[in-house]
Parts: sequence; C-alpha cells; structure tokens
Amino acid sequence: MLNFIAEPFGRFLMFLYDLVGNYGIAILILAVAIKVILLPFQMKSKRGMMRQTRLQPKISEIQKKHGSNKTKVNEEMAKLYKEEGVNPASGCLWSFLPLPIMFALFFVIRQPLTLMMGVASSAMQEGGPIFNKLKEMNFEPTLNSIYVEIEQAQFITAHFSEFARLNVENLREVSFNLFPQLNLGLQPKWDFLWATDWSNPDIWAPGLMLFLIPMVSGGSQFISSFINKKMTPATPTAEGAGKSMQTMLMLMPLMSVWFGFILPAALGFYWTVGTVCQIGQDVWLNKRYTRILDAEEEERNKWRKKKEAEIEAKRLETERKKSEGQVVEQNPNTSKRKKHKGEKREQLEKAAEWEKKNAPAETEKKNEPSRVGDRRYARGRAYDPDRYANEKADAEKEEDGDAKRERQARSSESGDYDDYDDGEDGVEDEDDGENDVEDEDEDEDEDEDDGKGEDDGEDDGDGDATGGGEGEGNGGGGSGSTEGGKPAP
Repeated sequence: MLNFIAEPFGRFLMFLYDLVGNYGIAILILAVAIKVILLPFQMKSKRGMMRQTRLQPKISEIQKKHGSNKTKVNEEMAKLYKEEGVNPASGCLWSFLPLPIMFALFFVIRQPLTLMMGVASSAMQEGGPIFNKLKEMNFEPTLNSIYVEIEQAQFITAHFSEFARLNVENLREVSFNLFPQLNLGLQPKWDFLWATDWSNPDIWAPGLMLFLIPMVSGGSQFISSFINKKMTPATPTAEGAGKSMQTMLMLMPLMSVWFGFILPAALGFYWTVGTVCQIGQDVWLNKRYTRILDAEEEERNKWRKKKEAEIEAKRLETERKKSEGQVVEQNPNTSKRKKHKGEKREQLEKAAEWEKKNAPAETEKKNEPSRVGDRRYARGRAYDPDRYANEKADAEKEEDGDAKRERQARSSESGDYDDYDDGEDGVEDEDDGENDVEDEDEDEDEDEDDGKGEDDGEDDGDGDATGGGEGEGNGGGGSGSTEGGKPAP
C-alpha cells in the first residue's frame, strides 16, 4: 500500500548501511536526516502554534463575551485570525508529515529483503529460488507472520554462502546489530523482567537492552511533552482544554512504550532518536520564535496605535467640518453599505433639525387634532374628532324630519289642518319654529289659490249673465258650463 513511499526510504537506508556498515547507526543517521528534511515544515508549524497560543487570551475574551452564541464566536474568531494573520490549521497540518514517514519506515524494517535490498518478490514467493532454499534448509519462523522477512534476512545472513550460489539479484548480507549483543531485528518482550534467566548474562544482557528501548522511547516522549508545555507561555484555557492537554501529556509516552513492545526494536530505536532530536529542536525553536514574535507584536502594537491615532484625527476633523457646515469628503474606499448608512444618518439628522426648526407653538399644537407628538398629520389631514357625534345628530334630525313629513301626509289626506296645526304632540314647539315657517308658506299658497279662484268666479259670473242666468263666483266652479242659469252637475 505504501510501497511507493517505502521504497525510496529503503534504498536510502541500504545506502547508509553500505556507507557505515552498521544497521543501528544507519537508522540513527536516517532519523536525523529525516528531521533535517522536515525542519522547514516543523518551523512553520511551531511558529503557527506559538502565534495561536498568544491569541488564547483574546479568544477567551470573545468566548466569555458572546457566551453560547456559537455563530458570533466563530465570526469574531475568524475576524481575529484575519487581523493577526494567523491560520488556525497551520499549527497542526505540518505536524502530521512524520506519520507517513513512520509508516513507510515500518514497512522498510519489516520487509528488508524486498524494500531495503530490492530483491524481487517473485523470488520470495512459493516456487521462487529463495523460498525453495529456505524450505530445503528447514527454516521455521518464530515471530509474527508480518515480521517473517526479518527472520528470513537474518537466516540468509547466517548462511549467506549457501544462498549466494542462487545468484539472486540484489541479495545482500545484512547484520541487524547495533552492538554485538543488541539485535534490532528482534521484538522486545514486555514480560522480560520475570520471564528471563538471570543466571546467564549472555541471555539476559541482550534481552535487557531490547527491553530498555521501549522504556527509553516512552521516557524521552514524556520529557519532550513536559519541556514543550513548560516553554509554552501560560494562557487561560477552558477547563475541558486543560484536561485534554493533561491527557495528551500522559497518553503519548504510553503509546510510545506500547509501540515499542509490539514492533521490532529498530522502529523503537528510530522513534527514540527522533524524540531526542525533537527535544533539541523544540528548545531551539521556542527561543528563536519567542524573540521573533515579541518583535512582531511590538511592531504590530506600534502600527495599531498609529492607525488608531489617524482614525481619531480624521474623526475630529470630520466633526469640525460638520460643525462649520463644510462639505465632508468621503473616503473612496468606503463600502456601499457604509455609504448608504451614512447617507441615511445624514437624512435623519436633517429631518430632525427641520422638525425642530419648524415645530409649531404649543397653542398651535392644541388646535391640531391630527397631531401626535412631532408628527403633525399622524391621524390624517382631514381628521375630525367630532365626526361621528355630528353624524349621529344629523341622523336624528333626519329621522325627525321624516316622521314630520309622514304626519303631514296623513293630515292632508284627512283634511284636518287644524288638528295638524295645533299639534297634539307639540312637534312644532320641538322643531324650534321650523314647522311655523312651513305653515306660513302653506297659508300663503292657499291664499294665492283662493285669489285665483275668485278671479275665475268673477269671470264665470260674467259669462253666466251674458248667457241669461245668474252665476255665483265659486273658486271651484269656474271651469263648468252653464245651462238655464244652473251649474252643471
């Protein structure tokens, strides 16, 4: 799976072994070389982590200010990171680079024949020359199946003269010893202290050195975490974050010990060398970036103070121009949203000033029923507080007029003008003289009608006399013809 990464490391490890002639020293050089290669990335990661640590007080203030409003907290933190030029992922991203290298080195150590020496895998499979020779020589593995190539490589080294006759390409004689009694191809035993024979130094001495490799690896990891914590500036953190840091401080050393006992000693030795290099690297980088970040912080504070002074000076100048009535120049870099807000604020200020200047006196306000506070026509320009009361009075008058006209009609039909004129219910008195005026008009009309009747009667009388009969003037008989001096029926 990781052969495309493991093969270059395997070839490089083989080159170092040929160069120094010792497997343990070759791994030591490989660990230091990898640290040097990763140093630029580790420096970037360390700087990012230290800058984030310096922002913890401000982050705590934001979290305390906005409380449970996660959206606002995230917005303010993003704004803070942008202002400070900090990438939150920069501190963690580069710290993951050693992991694929560790996995690749694990494959190189457990497959020395194919990945380190470069022997074809077909020669190791069933039917291959190396597989057949191992079977012929009764080779029996004792370690886990995933580490079988390590045992095969050690068996081939012990009987290299027999395997050299196979003429397999790239097959080499490799010793996995760091010291004559320390074989890094073996796996440490966690029960070594009570399961070994302490009477024979040739047995317990190699086992003790193997047992110490995981312990030294875990101890060096603990020292690295402790020093890193001590050299990091103390900042107020949440209770959960503090507990997580304490857990990691204890977990990483325990993981180092556990890996040291389940993997070949070569990988534990590599881990130990890398951790020791990491301790020196952390001490140097902490001192270096503390000076650099202090200088940057001081420079940033100077720039911030200068910027605040410029903004304050501009604000005072703007207020002075406004008070003097001068035109205030707008910043060309102002966003449309800010421009709109400024224009709206100016409009509101002008409207308030106009209202104050043109506000009516208190006496005028009392004569304006539609006014509500400073809003002159809040209830409408045609608002009349007595509107519904007047309508009710008009409606009552109209009902009284209808009743009166109805009584007049009934009286006209019955011819009882006297009863109507007298008015049993006193309607004329209640109408405030309106009925008297109407009665006078009706009397005048009747007088006119009577006058016209008399004139017509006189005319008819003259006619009757001419015709040989006496005629009596009657207002109602002026239109009838006469026969024998008598009116027509």
